[in-house]
Amino acid sequence: MSAAKTDPGNFFEDFAVGQVIEHATPRTVTEGDRALYGAIYPTRFALPSSAEFASSIGLPAHPVEELIGFHIAFGKTVPDVSLNAVANLGYAECRFHVPVVPGDTLRTRSEVIGLKENSNGRAGVVWVRSTATNQRGEVAIDWARWVMVHKRDAGAPAPETVVPSLAQSVAAEDLVVPPGLDFSSYDVAAAGSPHRFGDYEVGERIDHVDGVTLTDAEHMMATRLWQNTAKVHFNTEARPDGNRLVYGGHVISLARALSFNGLANAQLVAAINAGAHVAPAFAGDTLYAWSEVLDKAEVDAPGVGALRLRLVATKGRDETMTLRTDDGTYADGVLLDLDYWAFVPR
Repeated sequence: MSAAKTDPGNFFEDFAVGQVIEHATPRTVTEGDRALYGAIYPTRFALPSSAEFASSIGLPAHPVEELIGFHIAFGKTVPDVSLNAVANLGYAECRFHVPVVPGDTLRTRSEVIGLKENSNGRAGVVWVRSTATNQRGEVAIDWARWVMVHKRDAGAPAPETVVPSLAQSVAAEDLVVPPGLDFSSYDVAAAGSPHRFGDYEVGERIDHVDGVTLTDAEHMMATRLWQNTAKVHFNTEARPDGNRLVYGGHVISLARALSFNGLANAQLVAAINAGAHVAPAFAGDTLYAWSEVLDKAEVDAPGVGALRLRLVATKGRDETMTLRTDDGTYADGVLLDLDYWAFVPR
């Protein structure tokens, strides 16, 4: 009998610190990705919506949303890293190096940088650092993430625990400004908001007001679009409760789209400092979002500033915009806690 040709994916005990994985398959970004993204998420940011607007701020080509590139690059890693995941847990040190435009082909490689078995012995946390490059060999996006992965055999010995040291944030001086970016003639009418860099104060919180109810059809369509094959998103037999788990990236994109109402001029995501999927999301949950301004920095580009923002997605609207309770735990209903930098006009 011939050896099995199907791939069951990696389980926790299949990983080793220092292991490098070249992920299949490269994927070319198309205008179809832009259109489908707009059909799935209520995004209205001017830059990815209008080629004319992109040209007016100095970009030679019309980029897609940064999260399209991230989802595609992330999806490449799933069959090797998180096919047998319990849940994706968080992100750190993510930088967007060059805008992704239709016609770019992205491929991804990952290095395992940490392992820690859970106390119950049935799963463990795997940390990886992933790098997506385009067809010219340029780094488009790089990031670290950690994911809880099932063990194939609960009796398999635990590996040596290695927990990587990850920066709490990307330093403002390490943000990569796209070549040519120039906000000195920024059209606030076209963008949909008069609020610039100076209008935001550190500590300010913004309720984005609108809500979107999650559906199985949309989150599975989105996850297939990014070629994310994690079983928990599609197969009701993959979870004890029989529910399909909504892909965390789907929650991120919905929250980012909702943030337009209040942050319409946060045109480009420059970096993701940290991110935590605090609680699972399922079809039928209604998602709302609010943001907090964590920091501000001037950028060496005409008319450009950077806001460090906390984007919080909640199940149900929380008008109090409470992130944590008095004992330091996340408040009920918090689904996502995402810390990121965005370029805005000064």
